[in-house]
Amino acid sequence: MATSRDDMQENKLTFRRFKDGDHEWRSNTDRIFKGDHTHKCPTYVHRTPPCQGSCPSGEDIRGWLDIVRGIEKPPKDMSMQEYAFRRSTDANPFPSIMGRVCPAPCEDGCNRNQVEDHVGINAVEQFIGDSALDAGFKFAAGADTGKKVAIIGGGPAGLAAAYQLRRRGHACTIFDDHAELGGMMRYGIPGYRTPRDVLDGEIKRIIEMGVEVKTKTRVGRDISVAELEKKYDAIMWALGAKKGRQLPIPNSNAQNCLTGVDFLEAFNDGRLKLVSEKVVVVGGGDTSIDVVSVARRLGHITNINEKDRPENVVLGHTAHDVAASATRQGADVTLITRSAIEKMNAAEHEVRDALREGVKIRGLLNPVEVVLDENGRAKALRVVELEDDAKTPKAGSEFDIEADLIVSAIGQGGDMTGMEDYGNDRGFIDADQHFQVPGKPGHFVCGDIVRPHLLTTAIGQASIAVESIDHYFKHEDLHKRPKVDKHHFNLLNKLRETGLEPVEFSQEITPDYRGTGSGKWAIHNYEDRSAYEIIPSDKLFLGHFPFTPRLKREEDVPDSEEVLGHFQERMKGLSQEQAVEEAERCMSCGMCFECDNCVIYCPQDAIFRVKKSEATMGRYVDTDYAKCVGCHICADVCPTGYIDMAMGD
Repeated sequence: MATSRDDMQENKLTFRRFKDGDHEWRSNTDRIFKGDHTHKCPTYVHRTPPCQGSCPSGEDIRGWLDIVRGIEKPPKDMSMQEYAFRRSTDANPFPSIMGRVCPAPCEDGCNRNQVEDHVGINAVEQFIGDSALDAGFKFAAGADTGKKVAIIGGGPAGLAAAYQLRRRGHACTIFDDHAELGGMMRYGIPGYRTPRDVLDGEIKRIIEMGVEVKTKTRVGRDISVAELEKKYDAIMWALGAKKGRQLPIPNSNAQNCLTGVDFLEAFNDGRLKLVSEKVVVVGGGDTSIDVVSVARRLGHITNINEKDRPENVVLGHTAHDVAASATRQGADVTLITRSAIEKMNAAEHEVRDALREGVKIRGLLNPVEVVLDENGRAKALRVVELEDDAKTPKAGSEFDIEADLIVSAIGQGGDMTGMEDYGNDRGFIDADQHFQVPGKPGHFVCGDIVRPHLLTTAIGQASIAVESIDHYFKHEDLHKRPKVDKHHFNLLNKLRETGLEPVEFSQEITPDYRGTGSGKWAIHNYEDRSAYEIIPSDKLFLGHFPFTPRLKREEDVPDSEEVLGHFQERMKGLSQEQAVEEAERCMSCGMCFECDNCVIYCPQDAIFRVKKSEATMGRYVDTDYAKCVGCHICADVCPTGYIDMAMGD
C-alpha cells in the first residue's frame, strides 16, 4: 500500500547525505588536511609474487630469498643455509641442478625488471643447493601409512614424486630401464651442465628417505602392469619422453641420420667419444643446443674406421675404442631452425654460448630432403629458405648443406612399448587436472610423458600428482585446484614455528566475539590472497628501489679455439656474501620486508612496529585504528604492495 502524503510529512527522515552548511566553503587548511580522509584503513594483504607465479614447480622463491638476505629468521637451532634449503625443497628437491640448468621463467616474471634487471634467482638457488650438499643436509620421511606406490621412471618427475610420497609416509618403488637414475638430467643434459657429483648427491638424498629402486627393469617387458596393480596401491607413470622424432622428409632413415635424444644418451653414458667432420643439427630448442655444443667439444678424427662412425656407436652397434689415442680436430657444426634466430625456443644465453663455441646457426630454413650418396648414406641436407613468417617457402631458394652426420632435435615422445593400453595415439599418456589417468582408477601420471616441457614443469606436476594420490588413499574428493597453484608462505604455520600461534577459540570463554580488535584467538588485520592473485609491478612503490646492477655468476664458456675437449663445468657458483648481496635485490613483492616506510610516513602515528616478542615474518607492523584517518599514505609508500586500503570495503 502506498504511503500517504500526510504520513510522509509527519515522519522524520532517518538519513541525510549532507548536513546544514555543507554547501559553504571551509578554510583551505581544513580542506587540505581533511581532503585525503576516508572511511578505509590499511589491511595487510599477502599475494603471490610473479617470480613464483612463473615457476612451474611453484617454489616459494620470495621466501627463500628473504631467508638468504636475513629478513625471515630461521628457528634458533637452524642455520640460514638449512632454513633456505628446507623452504626451497618444499617444492623442488633439486636446487643445485635447477640452479644450473633451469631456463628460469621466474627471472622473466621478476618485477625487478621494471627497475633495471631481474634478481639472479638461479644463482641464489645454486648457492642454496651447493651449500646443502656441502653440509650434508638430509630429507626426512613421514610416518608410515602402509600404502605402496609403483613409480615407472626414475627421471626428474619420478624422483620428485618419490620425494613427495616419502614425505607423506607412503612407500614407493622406482622402476627404471637404465643402469642409473636421473632420466633426462643424466642422459639428456651434458655433464658440464649437470655435474655428476652434484646430480648423484641430490638423487642419493631422495633414495635415503627409504625409496626402493629397481634399475635395468623395463615395465611391459620385465614386469607387467597387471603385476604392479596387484602389488601396489597406486601407480605413478613418469616415463618421460625419450623417443626422438626423425625428420619428416624423404631419406631421413639413412644410417647417419640420428635423433638428438639418442645422440645425447650415447654421449652421456660414455659410448660416444667423437663425431663426424660435418654435423648438421635441425632444431631450435635446448636439446639442439646441447647436441651442437657436445659435437663441438668432441670433434672428429680423419680416416675413421667404419665401426667408429658415430651413428654406429649411437645405435649401439659398437663402442668407441680409438678416440682417446687419436688426434681429434674440431668439427664443422651447423644448427638450422625454422624460426628467426632471435625467436628460437632455446634460452638466449645458451644460444649466445653456442655461437661463442663456434657453432654456426642459421634461421628461417626448413629441411625438405636428405641427399644420399651412392652408398645410401646422407651426404647433405637440402633446405629451403622461409619468409619472415617462418612458414612460407621462398620460391627457388633451395640449396644443400653438406653433412656427414644429421641430427634431428625437433621433438620427442614416449616409448610405450609393452604399455600400449595406457598411451594415447600421440605416444603420450592423458591426464586430467589432478594428473589422474582418465578411466584408470589408481593410475596417476606426471612429467614429459604428459607433454614434453621443462624439468621444473615435470617436478611441479609430480607434486600435484602426489597430492592427488594422497587424497585417493584417504578416499577424499579432489577439489578444484586454486587459481595460483603453488607452494605458498603460510602465516599461521610461521606463527606456530615461532611460538606465536593464536590461542584456541572458545565461545564459552568469549561469548561475545563480534569485537576482534584485542582477541588473541585470531590473526587480525591480515588477508591471504596468494592462491588467487599475483601482484603486478604497478602495485609496488618502485621509487623505493635504487639502481642496483645484478651480481652475475662467472661462467667458463670456451671460445671456438678452446672448445675442443672442454668438459669442465661452465657455471661457477656465488659465495655466501655474493648470494646475500644478490638476494637483497629482491623486492619481496606481496610481502612486508620491514623497510619502515609505513611507520615513518604515517602522519597520525597510527602504524607501529609490533613488539619484538610478538613479531615474525608478515607481522612486523600493525595499525591503531583509533588513530587511523584513512589517508592511504602507508599504502602509497609501501614498496612491496603489502598494504591495501581495504578495511571498510
